[in-house]
Amino acid sequence: MKNLTKAFAVIALTSASFATFAATEVNSAPTGTQSIGVVSASTNSGDLSTLQGKLAAQAAQQGASSYRIVSAGGESHMYGTAEIYK
Repeated sequence: MKNLTKAFAVIALTSASFATFAATEVNSAPTGTQSIGVVSASTNSGDLSTLQGKLAAQAAQQGASSYRIVSAGGESHMYGTAEIYK
């Protein structure tokens, strides 16, 4: 069971690192960019960084250059939304 948990952690961190290069998290709407929509994600890990990585990956898949997390919540099941910009 520990090996399975470690494997999921490695996969999550790897995809979060990759996604971070494709779309950058911002605290406010970047000047000179346009909002192109909203993405959402959820995770059963209860880990906010895993959720953040999933939102970054969703933003990258939509072609966003940056994203801003507008909501996140949960305990053992995390969920969130992010506005994406290009």
